[in-house]
Amino acid sequence: MWRSLKQILTAERSLPWQDNAVLYYSINAPPTFKPTKKYSDISGLPAPYMDRHSKLYYSNVEEFTTIRSLPMDITAGYLQLRGANTIVG
Repeated sequence: MWRSLKQILTAERSLPWQDNAVLYYSINAPPTFKPTKKYSDISGLPAPYMDRHSKLYYSNVEEFTTIRSLPMDITAGYLQLRGANTIVG
């Protein structure tokens, strides 16, 4: 039977557990030391490059030429989708 995380947490809190039990709501993960992966804003492929002018990530030459030909409002839309609050200009 499928349960949402909220249902699992509610069920765990209602049962009697030992003090040293590891539960979903008691897990604290340390921060990761790996760098975040960057993906192309156009294709979604791993992107080793970023356009300095538009701040969009790209993975190959064809995507670079596509990014350079995009109007500013489309570029701003891609940045907004990614969550980058950078003003293009």
